[in-house]
Amino acid sequence: MPDTVSVSPFSRLGIVVGMEAEASLIRPFLPDARFGLSGATLSGARQVVLDLLESGVDALLSFGLAAGLDPALDPGAVVIPQNVMVNGERLPASPALLSWLGADRADVVGGDLLHSDVIVTAATRKTALFRQTGCVALDMESGVVAEMAAARKVPFAVMRVVCDPADRTLPPAAVVALRPDGRLAVGALTRSILCDPLQIPALMRVGRDAGHARKAAQAALARRFG
Repeated sequence: MPDTVSVSPFSRLGIVVGMEAEASLIRPFLPDARFGLSGATLSGARQVVLDLLESGVDALLSFGLAAGLDPALDPGAVVIPQNVMVNGERLPASPALLSWLGADRADVVGGDLLHSDVIVTAATRKTALFRQTGCVALDMESGVVAEMAAARKVPFAVMRVVCDPADRTLPPAAVVALRPDGRLAVGALTRSILCDPLQIPALMRVGRDAGHARKAAQAALARRFG
């Protein structure tokens, strides 16, 4: 029988995501949580975490997609890290939140997650970061959540799903393809493709990987929260 947990160990959970498309994946399972959308920017992440903390949340969750650094992780791998590495420091996630999220499940990847202030698109850069840090995945919001939560002594955790694997270099169009609300930025996407039509096959692979990651995220949430 599936393991279902409907109630957070904290009564006022705040969830930080980059885009509305990510929020829409988890909101049906945790409808009482408060959400902050960063718009996939560093300044946006800082503002929404501050807003959530000022609103009185008693725990924070960073949720969404991530770039894979460990070459063993395929698109759709669910990562619930023990620590978030920010500026060389590893900040530990809350044991209570890790347990609630099901971090010990066989279908979940542990390890550490790396924060980056910028989008990392090149496979060579991902390889270098994995060698340097040992972190299994990377995103742009979790480090902000970890640092600001630690400063306020608020528990935090991270749940991320690998979208682009370590050996995949993102084409330029993939970086400009989405608006913060998750919709296609048609103008920017079209201009990028017209400048370099040869990136179309790579862009199609990115789309397939993203679709697989979203389905994996929904399945993982359903297994845990029913």
